[in-house]
Amino acid sequence: MIAHMEEAAQITAPAEPAAPPIRVLVVDNDEALARAMEESLAKVGYEVVVATSGPEGARRIETDTFDIVITDLVMNDVDGMEILARARQALPDAEVILVTGHATVPKAVEAMQQGAFNFLEKPISAARLRAICEKAADAVRLKRQNLELRERLDERFGFEGIIYASPQMQAVIDRLKRIAPTDATVLISGESGTGKELIAQAIHQNSPRKGKRLVALNCAAVAENLVESELFGHVKGAFTDAHSDRIGAFEYANGGTLFLDEVGDMPMSTQIKLLRVLEEHQITRVGDNKPIRVNVRVISATNRSLEELVAQGKFRNDLYFRLKVVTVHLPPLRARREDIIPLADHFRRQFARRHHKPIKGISPVVSKRLFTYDWPGNVRQLRNAIETMVVLDCDGILDVDDLPPELADSPPTLSATGDGAAQELIGKSMDEIERWAIEQTLKLTNGNREEAARILGIGARTLYRKLEKYQSQGDTASASQPQ
Repeated sequence: MIAHMEEAAQITAPAEPAAPPIRVLVVDNDEALARAMEESLAKVGYEVVVATSGPEGARRIETDTFDIVITDLVMNDVDGMEILARARQALPDAEVILVTGHATVPKAVEAMQQGAFNFLEKPISAARLRAICEKAADAVRLKRQNLELRERLDERFGFEGIIYASPQMQAVIDRLKRIAPTDATVLISGESGTGKELIAQAIHQNSPRKGKRLVALNCAAVAENLVESELFGHVKGAFTDAHSDRIGAFEYANGGTLFLDEVGDMPMSTQIKLLRVLEEHQITRVGDNKPIRVNVRVISATNRSLEELVAQGKFRNDLYFRLKVVTVHLPPLRARREDIIPLADHFRRQFARRHHKPIKGISPVVSKRLFTYDWPGNVRQLRNAIETMVVLDCDGILDVDDLPPELADSPPTLSATGDGAAQELIGKSMDEIERWAIEQTLKLTNGNREEAARILGIGARTLYRKLEKYQSQGDTASASQPQ
């Protein structure tokens, strides 16, 4: 039993509790000792789960997430060394603390050489338990901070900030990696909300121009009579409100990249001048005659069909071909449903940090609703929906009661992967239909096999056996692999 348990009142709680709180798994087949450790740590703010056997602890590690694992070294069936090994694999960011008797201290030291954080020698005092846990918690918080910093950097820079799991987006990323190091102009097409500006940022940050500015201009958001001034700048007196000289987006982006969003809304008169700039690499401010040399890479984006606008005489054919030296098309979210759950979980973590909410996860029912919804507003709509849910949540799990009206009231659809895919299954063997169901469910659960087995109503071992069978056939779908 933990010695001197009454010392607890004199021990301070962990400084600056994290949100979400530090989660601790205690694995010990001495239930009385395990419960005592649980009580001691819970009093100072840790969230503690107890497993009273090695196999139960191993199962918890496989199916849940923890920041700290405290495990007895000597246990039947699955001992502390096995728990350490499994935690290192399944919870690479967690810290593992070994509980040992005097006779097994050398073994505990060996465990530390294999990645354990520290060890506790019996009898355990409350002070010693909490002190070591707090040091482990500090290490976890530091890892979290570093991870959050990397995520923030990845969100702003690089291809790592593009969250995806679908083959469609993998193809886009592969294309971007070939495009980015060049100086070619790029035309990004896709529905509103698909993330075209994020793609432009990724191209810029992976190009030789990444040390210079990326300047964005939304052509649809600028009054028609001001577009030229925004692009090329103006001199004092060029028009009524031109009270001083002003540089435009091209000059400001000199040496870097100019992102022209909604380029299809650019006035025809400005299109002529833009074409000349792209060909001659020089601009002239409105109201001036002096040309200014510029070195700018242009990336443009549109949610409209420029081919149709050209056919209608609303967009210059020569400018269209000058802008589309290289094209990138972003498919709508409903056409790449494998990305929905990874994106939703990314936004959950992002907004949980921003709004200081301890959101642990998304319920299976809501995950299914997210997966089957058609998302007319694409990634932007999904992002806004998850932020709404995080703000409204009261119990730490994004569930049905947190859904925004458009999701709560709308029947589920599967326009991109439902009816068409189902029609193709007609006339197929039961084995083929079963395989399709398993792969689609794994997409829904983002590769979580245990959750997929629960939804399918089969045992986890049965699912593993079927996946092994598919793998032996040599062409297992990527969705069958854990994410």
